[in-house]
Amino acid sequence: MIALSPDTIIAIFLIFCRIGGCLMIVAGFSSSRIPMKVRLFVALTTTLAISPLVIEKLATSLGSQPPFALLWLIISESLTGLTIGLLGRIYFLALQTLVTGIAMAIGFGSISGTPFDDSEPLPAIGTMIMMVATAMIFLTDMHWELFRGLVASYSRLPIGEGFGARISLMQIVDQTTAAFILALRISAPFIIYSVVVNLAVGLTNKLTPAIPVYFLATPFIMMGGLLLMYFLIADYMNLFMDAFATWLSQG
Repeated sequence: MIALSPDTIIAIFLIFCRIGGCLMIVAGFSSSRIPMKVRLFVALTTTLAISPLVIEKLATSLGSQPPFALLWLIISESLTGLTIGLLGRIYFLALQTLVTGIAMAIGFGSISGTPFDDSEPLPAIGTMIMMVATAMIFLTDMHWELFRGLVASYSRLPIGEGFGARISLMQIVDQTTAAFILALRISAPFIIYSVVVNLAVGLTNKLTPAIPVYFLATPFIMMGGLLLMYFLIADYMNLFMDAFATWLSQG
């Protein structure tokens, strides 16, 4: 049982700053399709559920802190939560960038899909892949692993130590590198397919300039891209989710 006091209320609010900052940007919870009130309710309920586990690690004299010190704690905790959420979101941003390239490589770049996670629509294939990746977070219970990581973050980054800008930037750079390498591995077969097919179409067009080879070959290029997607999508989604799960368990 937690006794209500000024220290307790301030501690719970600081916990809310970190958790709310993380859920505001992390994939799955930050979707524009989720109403703002629902996201706020999720952040509040998560804060109240996690508070008994971490409140004992917080300082007991928060109520006696000067206003400037409390303001700095609020800003520091919000930035810490945003950094944690951004580290997870980078994987999905990298995948979103590369699936746009995949759609253009197999001829579906001009077919716009429904906006799913952001306000701007992706190509139809990109929307499908992002929807599958986001749904797998909840289908495989990775969102519980995210909450476990938030609880563990108070042991590695306790309240009061301040926001480490240098360490955070280094982690963001390393995470961006790893995420784009992973996304490039996923999209590499489609890039190779696009280069080979377009080279063949270009050579054929040079040999037979009287025939509109490009327009005749476009349906076959799209069909070949769909077949490639059909055979490889399961392995690529498993590869992506394994890397994301590894970050959740070790990051």
